Amino acid sequence: MRFADIPSLIRFHEALLVLRAFPQSPRVLRQCEGLLRSFWKRVEALRRAGADMDEFDPLEVSGIAGTTMQDTLGLDLVDWLVKRHPGKVEIAWADYDDERAMGAVWPRVLPLLEEDALVEANIPWRKWLEAAQGTKSTSPAWLVERLEKLPLEDAEKSRVYDSLRMPVRWRLENSTVSRTRNWWPVRRVFYHQEPLITRMEVSLAEELARRPPAMKCLSEAQGGQVMDLIREVMLVRYRELYGTTLGDPRTVVRADVGRGVTIYLWNLPPGRRLPLRAYVAGLTLKNGVPINYIEAIGLFEWMEVGFNTFYTFRGGEVAWIFAQVLRCLCSWMGTTCISMYPYQLGHNNDEAIESGAFWFYRKLGFRPGRKDLVELVEREEARIARDPKYRTPARTLRRLAEGHAFYELPGSELGAWDEFSTRNFGLRVVRLMGQEFGGDGRCFREAAVRSLARVLRTRVPEGGSARAGFENFALVAALIPVLKLWSSQEKRGLLEIIRAKSGADEVRYLRLLQGHEWLRREMLRLGRRF
Repeated sequence: MRFADIPSLIRFHEALLVLRAFPQSPRVLRQCEGLLRSFWKRVEALRRAGADMDEFDPLEVSGIAGTTMQDTLGLDLVDWLVKRHPGKVEIAWADYDDERAMGAVWPRVLPLLEEDALVEANIPWRKWLEAAQGTKSTSPAWLVERLEKLPLEDAEKSRVYDSLRMPVRWRLENSTVSRTRNWWPVRRVFYHQEPLITRMEVSLAEELARRPPAMKCLSEAQGGQVMDLIREVMLVRYRELYGTTLGDPRTVVRADVGRGVTIYLWNLPPGRRLPLRAYVAGLTLKNGVPINYIEAIGLFEWMEVGFNTFYTFRGGEVAWIFAQVLRCLCSWMGTTCISMYPYQLGHNNDEAIESGAFWFYRKLGFRPGRKDLVELVEREEARIARDPKYRTPARTLRRLAEGHAFYELPGSELGAWDEFSTRNFGLRVVRLMGQEFGGDGRCFREAAVRSLARVLRTRVPEGGSARAGFENFALVAALIPVLKLWSSQEKRGLLEIIRAKSGADEVRYLRLLQGHEWLRREMLRLGRRF
């Protein structure tokens, strides 16, 4: 077949991807792969015919072979991109004119630019860059490399580059980075010769009660391959997630959970971790095809989850795969209380409202954490019971999505985390800083560090992530006056937790937290609304 319009061609493309991930037979698999490998020729034919190529740009369909992409990326990702695809990435000058940002950042790497930028108008920015790099190339490679070499911490370099908000453009051509060809070969394909598993057939309680999946630790080289894959996967979908860009290849684990599904999970490197919570990101492959990405942020036994299935695959056994992801996360992180972000439920997310995402999680056993929302959902369920044709209005779905939804495993303390938010830590710390230190963050940090070191009878780490980890806990400790009354064992336990935060394995940090009841009690108190 030949397709004369782009929407029809895109629909064909998405159907091929679904059948590549959920093939019914080896013949279907071979045909899909053959058609996808040559798909860029169909795109090119439409381009030559004068078609509007902007139709390939929306988030839902971006990343098709033969197209061009443009985005504003962070330093780590753009650095990876220009090294991975030399000569195919360029600054999108036609869409960039932020002279204030260039004037603030470029003098760090271009001598005497301030002589021009501070007082003159109509500065020839490209001419300055071309002179410095010795070529008229529009690639951002030279600039990125120089910013990478600034004598700053990695996180600070990223902030400097991000302030530029500089768009880059790259060509996908027939690359395996494109959505069209981005799959891994697998030893054994799972062929679907029966109907797919529906949400109604999935019992989350039964799945989580099963024996945990085997989690295999990968080598650093294997983990690096997974990190390259997730960056490719996210890049062509216009997504840049903290944990998918900055994952630590030394921490990657893999679980094969059946039906052709493989789940990869990993942590962040010590220098890029969150101050208090442990961060886990992940990727799911179905017969080697990337179908969703995962974000889980945990503290003690509590975990907030983001589960995001790509548009193309949202009809494909999503509930069963979600249950397998939770099996892996709960086992690896020691989680017994699962919390879904309001965004996942539909808060400021029209797509989730249209799909009725709240009911997807509710029917799996999740409950609202707020009393008013519990009463609302019970009224809605009563209406549905009386009238099977009733559909919850979008306005009501938006209300239901205003708060977190929870699922507690057996043995978990029911409702303990309903009002908890780490944001409240920060607000309490900032308020204390303002009240007792006149808003001087440096003085506050120094005083808190000295106090905690004295209470724990330890030396403060000299620098790096170990120093940063100690400082962050010192700020929280400043809000816990009873800490000095803890037993020696409890203080030693806290010190071990602080050291583990910047250690090789952040999952160990989570496990240590789960064994410190006094710290859990205080942090739960500080994390509640005030």
